[in-house]
Amino acid sequence: MYILFDIGGTKMRIALSKNGETFGDPKIVDTPKDFDAGMQMLKEIAHELLGGEKLIAAGGGIAGTLSRDKTTFLIGPNLHGWNGKPIKSALELAFGAPTFVENDTAIVGLGEAVAGSGMGHQIVAYMTVSTGVGGVRIVDKKIDVSAMGFEPGHQIIDADNTLYRSTVCGAGLDFESTVSGTAISARYEKKPYEITDEAFWEEMARILAFGLNNTIVHWSPDVVVIGGSMMNKIGIPVDRVRAHLKGILHIFPELPVITHSALADVGGLHGALHFIKQNLGK
Repeated sequence: MYILFDIGGTKMRIALSKNGETFGDPKIVDTPKDFDAGMQMLKEIAHELLGGEKLIAAGGGIAGTLSRDKTTFLIGPNLHGWNGKPIKSALELAFGAPTFVENDTAIVGLGEAVAGSGMGHQIVAYMTVSTGVGGVRIVDKKIDVSAMGFEPGHQIIDADNTLYRSTVCGAGLDFESTVSGTAISARYEKKPYEITDEAFWEEMARILAFGLNNTIVHWSPDVVVIGGSMMNKIGIPVDRVRAHLKGILHIFPELPVITHSALADVGGLHGALHFIKQNLGK
């Protein structure tokens, strides 16, 4: 029995895997702003899902940065009450079992690599374009080693605000500040899904291609999987991103596969299941 979790800034998803291969329908609840309340809620949901059965281990992702040893939650933009808390020990106390925790984007990327659009590829770059922009490199079905995690959303692509002045993108120096939902909402004072102008989304596809170009030349992936709310039906079309990349990226003889994520809101749970088994096997 494994407990899988995906702790986001606004919602938490918790599911039970009985056989280590699949999992049941997740419980979806609002993420408490208070850390202790969050731990209590996770404890109660796990107890309900287990129904008296013994838990072997738990694991999953959380929206924010972790200490290098993955024991302390450092900073979460939407989880201020959780900042600086001993996340690993608190989760192990709540669940009563070994618990493994990682950044949520990394876990979703792992899920896409093992059960989604990255299946069959050795090197997977996963990018999420949503409220913010994040990403991870997966190699041989494992989150790649790093000193401090991965933050492709904070690469500088508009150093002097030329893009902002001449295109439809958001204001700011880095990738996240130009293409994220937060950036677009700030500039246009409306939700991105309320913008239905095809020319707008075509231009956003071109700007997204700039940032992905950098990620591709740095990470050299076989496939780039793109997810997040900005990639929905009203949003940035993946095929247009691919087309713009063909006109931008020339240093490599061919593009990696550029594709949309496949696992929707449960990518983090697929990744969590694989992550637990990897850690138990060490």
